Amino acid sequence: MAPRRTRTTARDRSRRVLSQNFLADPAALRRMVDAARPDPDGLVLEVGAGRGQLTRPLAARCGRVVAYEVDPDAGVELARVCAALPTVTHRQVDFLTVTPPREEFAVVGNIPWSLTAAVVRWCLAAPTLRSATLMTQWEYARRRAGDYGRWTRLTVLTWPEFEWRLAGRVPRAAFRPVPRVDAGILRVDRRARPLLAPQTLPAYRRMVELGFGGAGGSVAASLARQYPRARLAAALRAGRLAPDTPVGHVWPEQWLALHRLLHAR
Repeated sequence: MAPRRTRTTARDRSRRVLSQNFLADPAALRRMVDAARPDPDGLVLEVGAGRGQLTRPLAARCGRVVAYEVDPDAGVELARVCAALPTVTHRQVDFLTVTPPREEFAVVGNIPWSLTAAVVRWCLAAPTLRSATLMTQWEYARRRAGDYGRWTRLTVLTWPEFEWRLAGRVPRAAFRPVPRVDAGILRVDRRARPLLAPQTLPAYRRMVELGFGGAGGSVAASLARQYPRARLAAALRAGRLAPDTPVGHVWPEQWLALHRLLHAR
């Protein structure tokens, strides 16, 4: 007997395209809001608001919420939820097309996992962003936060201005429909005071890009393409880094130290 074929609905296709896995567990929702630490008087942009599961507890903890949801099916229910919350505004629009507000704000969201990189880029580029608390795939959150003892280029590049940390793990069973993997709560905070002076940031970024450029795989082999070997060797010794240390194993604080030593006048 041939296997029975089930009809694929527009809603099923939308869920696949948008990677929609809605938070259904009350404890997970509380953990997400607690990790976000919303300002009681501040503005929160919620990305991927879905049907408003996270919107309600956010509205109870912060001054104003603008809830973005691009999926029209979920948006119908979200509109009803927002209509009952006087401090919440519903926007049926693609969050990635939105211009950041001029005032300080935070981003919170159980984001579509297929759009994680794009949402993170939007947040990092927003001049008035104060923090972003995002539900991502567990592996993504761990990589960005250095939880494996390895660090990604994006984390190291932005470290002088942003702190990245892992704020918790959420089991896959907390979502509907249930995804294949667990989720992680990733928290990105803009530093009140950058770790480097603004005029030195371009040189720092060029050094990090050179380091992650792939030549040789080690920090010494990568940086030796531009920096004098004797000076580089001295900087590595001062930073207590073995020359054969893989680039991804160099901690952000060590990159900062290398920058100061290699660019000291």
